[in-house]
Amino acid sequence: MQYLICLRGIMWREMLRFVHQRERFVSALVRPLVWLFIFAAGFRQILGVSIIPPYETYVLYEVYVTPGLIAMIQLFNGMQSSLSMVYDREMGNMRMLLVSPLPRWYLLISKLVASTTVSVLQVYAFLLVAYLWGVEAPPWGYVTVLPALVLSGLMLGALGMLLSSMIRQLENFAGVMNFVIFPMFFASSALYPLWLVQQSSPVVYAICRLNPFTYAIELTRFALYGTVNWLALAVVAVMTVLFVAGAVLAYDPARGLIARRGGGAP
Repeated sequence: MQYLICLRGIMWREMLRFVHQRERFVSALVRPLVWLFIFAAGFRQILGVSIIPPYETYVLYEVYVTPGLIAMIQLFNGMQSSLSMVYDREMGNMRMLLVSPLPRWYLLISKLVASTTVSVLQVYAFLLVAYLWGVEAPPWGYVTVLPALVLSGLMLGALGMLLSSMIRQLENFAGVMNFVIFPMFFASSALYPLWLVQQSSPVVYAICRLNPFTYAIELTRFALYGTVNWLALAVVAVMTVLFVAGAVLAYDPARGLIARRGGGAP
């Protein structure tokens, strides 16, 4: 019961923060909608997308790019959630949370689950706008994509949590976000098929293949059409475990980065 109360309290706090910070919700939708409404219209005639799995026919560029924009929402949400952790650490709220008698790993995972829940809500809001714009997935795809959204949200949220343990001051976070977000997003299959990248630059193609964000996109892309990309599922699952373990270790008061930086609980 204590564990459930703790999880409910952390999720409720994250939901209240999300509701009161309306600009956070708007900004989370503006970025992908700009790509969907403006860039996709410009690139439609330039970037042709051949018949590749999971598509059974030629698709418009905005259809191809939608899973990448979904992953963009989750990536930015993971970074935004980690920003809130840096802020809470500076203001002292993190210290109050981490002195709880419950295990620290459970507190961090509860925070991660709450952040992932917010990102899933943002994704479905984006899918609704995309549907009204004419970008439709199969009806069952909106259900089958949910497990993929949860898993990829956990992976990207855990990555943000791991990064938050390495940042000492709030002012340094913007630079770290740009250093992580933009390389991950552009060096992936979010905006263009990897076979096009391979034809133009084998080096960039190799980087895209090593990027875990690519596999989060492909997991979502296949799930929208009711299929499973087993390689993407395996990579995302393994990276989720590694990022979560790294974040838990980093926030450990005895061995983690927080302790060495003087931010651990007394």
